Amino acid sequence: MTKQVKQVIFWVGALIMGAILGALHVGAVDNVCDFVATVFTRLFKFTAVPAIAVSVLTTLATLGSNKETARIFRRTIMYTLLTTVAASTIAAILFFIIKPEVLSSAAYEGTAAAEKVQSMSSSSFLSYFTSAIPDNIIYPFVSGNVLSILIVSFAFGFAISGMPESEKKTSILNVVLGFQELVFKIIGWIITILPIGIIAFTAQLVKEMRADIAMESIGKYTAVVLSGNLIQFFIVLSLFLLARGLNPVKHFKNMIPAILTALFTKSSAATLPVTMDCAENRVKCDKKFTRFILPMCTTINMNGCAAFILVTSLFVMKNGGVDLNIFTVIAWILISVISAVGNAGVPMGCFFLTLSLMAGKGMPIGVMGVILPIYAVIDMIETAVNIYSDSCVCAMTNKDLKDLAD
Repeated sequence: MTKQVKQVIFWVGALIMGAILGALHVGAVDNVCDFVATVFTRLFKFTAVPAIAVSVLTTLATLGSNKETARIFRRTIMYTLLTTVAASTIAAILFFIIKPEVLSSAAYEGTAAAEKVQSMSSSSFLSYFTSAIPDNIIYPFVSGNVLSILIVSFAFGFAISGMPESEKKTSILNVVLGFQELVFKIIGWIITILPIGIIAFTAQLVKEMRADIAMESIGKYTAVVLSGNLIQFFIVLSLFLLARGLNPVKHFKNMIPAILTALFTKSSAATLPVTMDCAENRVKCDKKFTRFILPMCTTINMNGCAAFILVTSLFVMKNGGVDLNIFTVIAWILISVISAVGNAGVPMGCFFLTLSLMAGKGMPIGVMGVILPIYAVIDMIETAVNIYSDSCVCAMTNKDLKDLAD
């Protein structure tokens, strides 16, 4: 039995054990699982910020030439846009095939969820981008704003790369590379004990699924969002991999630890350490690509988010009486892609983005209060699609530009 098969059995065993513990509904067990899940979530966040920073910084500083950086960047952007547009387009097609129904105003007006959504809508859509511009060097790392961290890392990485060869530059690189090795050593320890976290996360999920959630009023909407994400995950991304001569089944198996982590953390940024480990040690992508592409894709490559933004926007606008003609749909496909590229890669990031867009258009955002109770499940699937797409973009770029890895 190979090491990889043993790992899969171990992970499946953790899922089964977690499901059993969650189904038991024992207060003490639930409390322990909640505690363990919280600890692992905090560990992921703790390692994600330095992993993003040092990965981008060291890659840019050591790439050798700006032409190499440009080639990797262009290929990453190309695959990101292609996969994101595909996700949004498929979601639009499904929306008009399944045809979610218009809700009665009584379904969302005056409900607690609707009132909660109303209070969320005060922030501007542009406020996220404004806050991403750091006014001091410490803030991005304290706040965990991924876009801010990328801006700082890109700036320092290009600055180091542009320095003339000298003892000072070598010293700076040695310090940064040493810190990177330290960060990934800690990540390795966390991944070793991750099955314990999966047990706790699964138990939490089973406990939440026992909650009474009314689905009948938005059943078709939910079907559109979930089926769109699943088609993107299993069919569209597989076709992209096949087109580049890569085995989608093998790639999926190699990324299982990252996919499961994404499901439970609901955060692309928090999952990044596991995604990078899988891409480097299981998919065998060169570190030159993984440590540049994956941190960047955490923010810009959001296939699941694009599908959610499009379907939810169309659903809310339909409830607001907007005529959804072909030109409106095409415009919103573009808006969803652009919005997804600027998403934060954090839990509920897509929900807040869509909420801001709809509030800005004066739509009945109380409709999103009906969506809110089931968004946790949608967010899980979205995040898994997002990080799997990140890994596909990385693998395809690695295949296309393998000459840079030599």
